[in-house]
Amino acid sequence: MTTSQKSPATGERADLLQILQEQRATLLITVRGIDDEQARQRSTVSDLTLGGLIKHVSHTEKHWVETILEPDENAEFDMEWAMEKYYMRDDETLEGLLAEYAEVARATEAAVADLDDLDVLVPLPTAPWAPERQWWTIRRTLLHIIRETGHHSGHADIIRESLDGGNTTMQMGADAGMEF
Repeated sequence: MTTSQKSPATGERADLLQILQEQRATLLITVRGIDDEQARQRSTVSDLTLGGLIKHVSHTEKHWVETILEPDENAEFDMEWAMEKYYMRDDETLEGLLAEYAEVARATEAAVADLDDLDVLVPLPTAPWAPERQWWTIRRTLLHIIRETGHHSGHADIIRESLDGGNTTMQMGADAGMEF
């Protein structure tokens, strides 16, 4: 990694950022037109809510980018911290969570644009499911962020559809000018 930012990202870095941006955009469709009450509402047997998923994905992306930029061979995963990030608190607004997510996205894009080598190994925090320290390349860590965003985008789509019938695929088609 260097200290001077290269802008914009090119090559593989640009491709990874483009895929991540597309996953974020799909996730964000699920919260179009809803209010804070709907963002906190459970619509399935799961505790997951749309606001909670936006918060979780934002904090998860930020955590992984910090893991890349500030490697810590002694880091341990904080399960209590992570679980709290699945819930939209009463004092939080969807607008605020979306603004935070947008800032995280900008910070990720700037950090990735500044990376010299995606093959650099990064120590992962140990966790109950991974008690031995693992080392991932920056590339694999970025792919994990993409997978995590896509994974929760699917959850969000189901929650939104259960909430009010909203459907990401149909909305994407409508955005492209298709009539259903």
